[in-house]
Amino acid sequence: MGYQQFLAAALCAFLCGCSSTEVVQAPLEVTIGQQLIDLKKARDNGVLNAKEYDNQRRRLIDNVK
Repeated sequence: MGYQQFLAAALCAFLCGCSSTEVVQAPLEVTIGQQLIDLKKARDNGVLNAKEYDNQRRRLIDNVK
């Protein structure tokens, strides 16, 4: 086995040994205001129609009360 192949195999073994199946995620805190902004962007981009937008908007606001 050549030197480059040895290095490649050693690097692969090292990286495989460092892997983990645990996913670490930062806590996600999205404000109602940001959700409303995202909802409006979705409507403006045609992802939601006016009725869907109004229903989702009302649902977000009602959940705050």
